[in-house]
Amino acid sequence: MHLSDLKINDKAIIKSVNACDKELRRLYDLGFVVDSLVTPILASPSKLIKAYLIKDSVIALRNSDAVKIEVEYV
Repeated sequence: MHLSDLKINDKAIIKSVNACDKELRRLYDLGFVVDSLVTPILASPSKLIKAYLIKDSVIALRNSDAVKIEVEYV
C-alpha cells in the first residue's frame, strides 16, 4: 500500500521508499524513513496534497511523491 492511499488519521509504518537518489535524499531529510510511524492529518481541498504527522512534525507531500512510499497499517 502507498502512503497516498491512507485515509485521514490512519496510522502506518513506512516499509520502503522507492525514489531516485535526489528524491530519496529529500524524503529522508523530511523524516520519511523506514520503520517510522506516519499519520495523514489533513488533506487539501483538491485532495492532491496531504499533511502527514511524522516524528513530531507536520509535513505536506504531493500525492505524486507519496506514491513512492510503501506503508503498512499499524
